[in-house]
Amino acid sequence: MPAVLGLNFHHDTSAALVVDGRLYAAEEERWSGVKHNHPTRKGTLTAPTRALQWCLEAAGLEPQDIDAVWAASMRPNPAAGWWLAEERDELAALLPTPLGEHLRLLSHHTAHVLSGYLLSGHDHAAGLVIDAGGSSLGSDFGPGRERITGYDLRPDRVDRLHQSMPTVVPSPAGPRRVHSSLGHFYRNLARRVIPPGDEPEGSMMALAAFGDPQRYGARVRDLVRLGNDGEVRIDHPWGSADSSTPLLLGGRAWTADNVAEQPDHKRADLAAAVQEVFAESVVHIARHLQRLTRASTLAFSGGCALNSHLNGQLAADSGFDTLFVAPAPHDAGTAVGAALYGWHYQLGQERLPVPTDAAWGPEPGALPATAVPTGYRALTDLGPGLAPTVATLLGEHHIVGWVQGQLEFGPRALGHRSILAHPGHAATRDRLNAIKKRAAYRPFAPAVLAEHATEWFMSAGDPFMNRVARVRRCRADRIAAVTHHDGTARVQSVAVDHQDLHELLEQFHERTGLPLLLNTSFNRKGTPILRTAEQAVVAAADLGLDALAVGDTLLLADHVPDPHATSLRTR
Repeated sequence: MPAVLGLNFHHDTSAALVVDGRLYAAEEERWSGVKHNHPTRKGTLTAPTRALQWCLEAAGLEPQDIDAVWAASMRPNPAAGWWLAEERDELAALLPTPLGEHLRLLSHHTAHVLSGYLLSGHDHAAGLVIDAGGSSLGSDFGPGRERITGYDLRPDRVDRLHQSMPTVVPSPAGPRRVHSSLGHFYRNLARRVIPPGDEPEGSMMALAAFGDPQRYGARVRDLVRLGNDGEVRIDHPWGSADSSTPLLLGGRAWTADNVAEQPDHKRADLAAAVQEVFAESVVHIARHLQRLTRASTLAFSGGCALNSHLNGQLAADSGFDTLFVAPAPHDAGTAVGAALYGWHYQLGQERLPVPTDAAWGPEPGALPATAVPTGYRALTDLGPGLAPTVATLLGEHHIVGWVQGQLEFGPRALGHRSILAHPGHAATRDRLNAIKKRAAYRPFAPAVLAEHATEWFMSAGDPFMNRVARVRRCRADRIAAVTHHDGTARVQSVAVDHQDLHELLEQFHERTGLPLLLNTSFNRKGTPILRTAEQAVVAAADLGLDALAVGDTLLLADHVPDPHATSLRTR
């Protein structure tokens, strides 16, 4: 069988390998410890060295065994064609010779959309990618980068049929064309709403639930004009990276520098208005794509596809029967899309099965016998007894680190490197926000047995935790820790074949009557999701978790009584 490698050299640096119909994928940040693996200087290219090495080792391959290497282009140069050769040579120089010789480039947005479409299981789909910016558009569109791109996708071809167009704006040097970005628009406004220290986009999405979108809705809507043929025009500079130009609202000048001076309730009102206008804009584009393609499925990717509230609205209002959000819609996912492109379109291999989990990375490794931190004790060799023991702890409202199986790929913890808790009490949410040093208004997601999802939520959720669903009113009081202020939750549906979480959920359901758990990422503030058992031990002690399950070993904090102590062997 052939082997195809996909790489992302830019932020969210990553590697993905497809061989024998199996996908291996990992993000460099899980080794570097630097979230998003940002280069030291903007525009610097970074090879996913350790992620790439792991992919090869896990598959038992050497660089010379790889048949094709693909990566997403990101150079925003104006001319058509020549920059690809220059960028390819620069990227190839960062790789071992056999890999560099095979390297070819495809557009950033094409890599994004294929990371969803080729895993969706659908033959015909519309594709939509929206982010801050991708590859150069070249001379056909003028200076600028991919911002909003629509596709008609089929097993034998990829057709680009919608592209955001530039806006002509005045400047001291004369009129110039500007390619505004909905991704920049959302981030631009988020920096005027969220104080430094919190991730602006995710925090603004959460804060929006507390606001009144009507207070500033008309003013924000004036910044974005929706036209025929899915057109979206954003007044300059609100669709750019500029967050210093004052935005005048309600007699106040809003900038990134004075955000801490704005009253909390007005920040929430602005967040709500931006979220509403942003979602209206994306739905407008999606409806245009539905008219163009007549497809019943929409494959959505790019940084804006991380907005789970938007995704919930897209699923309901876009006109498509099915929404498939890429498992990893952020830039790391372009490595997956690039690898799948080479596998299917270049080499003609069958598409991979539709995944219900993204456990494509390394195992955590064994927990060293000397790794028990002060204040904890170890219960070992639990085997099949681990899940019922942890379920008992969770039922007693203890907070447990859960490190099992292969590392998940992407920005969401899906039950392999997670912190788990009882979903029943809002106090648990507050304790976890304090532990993780997050803003108190930020919600936590539920992981629910897929077969019970619609009993608790108005839709079935998403296996990759990429969309919100409304909590059924009659159930909301029982799961207060995962029900957001607006009555929604970002639902992860856990399928029967999820090797590391489904059994635990069943055990918890048996004890409590609740088929769901609070699930959040196992990491410290500002750091990536952790990778190894040793990292988990250090983090559990640092965060003050009540327990940590790694493999078939359970570390218990000294203040936690032994569950079923007579049936467990303690060292």
